[in-house]
Amino acid sequence: MSRVESARDAQQDARQEIVSALEQFSKTVNFKGGELEAKYKRLDGKLKDSEEAAAKAKSRIAEVQDLSDALFREWRQELGQYSNADLRRRSELQLTATQARYTQMLGAMKQAESRMEPALRPLRDQVLFIKHNLNARAVGALKGEVAHVDAEVSRLVADINRAVAQADRSVKTLDVAPQ
Repeated sequence: MSRVESARDAQQDARQEIVSALEQFSKTVNFKGGELEAKYKRLDGKLKDSEEAAAKAKSRIAEVQDLSDALFREWRQELGQYSNADLRRRSELQLTATQARYTQMLGAMKQAESRMEPALRPLRDQVLFIKHNLNARAVGALKGEVAHVDAEVSRLVADINRAVAQADRSVKTLDVAPQ
């Protein structure tokens, strides 16, 4: 269960980092004077944090999938060890129900994971553009891009929120699984 919670937490961290990077992007684009290079460096740092958090979330989801695949494979193999047909049937029903919940949860996690790169891509492009065009005029031209980046991040946040809620429901359900 701790791997599911860890994957859920990693997704929440990724969501937070990406939203933070978007906020920094918006501040950079909308700044009124000041040191543009310092703002770029902060934005670039936020982007790097977001990329690391997204990679961590992806890794945690893969760990959950590997562990659950192994668990279900072992459980299915062990069904043949029952001598009591009723207990075997009950265990098989429990396996099927548990596997269905995990499949739904992993699907939600993978959906959120699939939105991370599309959300990061335009932000990465804009950071690179700012890096190569460190002047107020070039940054001012990016103001229209804030809405595009914001839309991608908003979709990602919604997907992560759904995946986290599904993970929370799965954790609660598995903690009180029927006997």
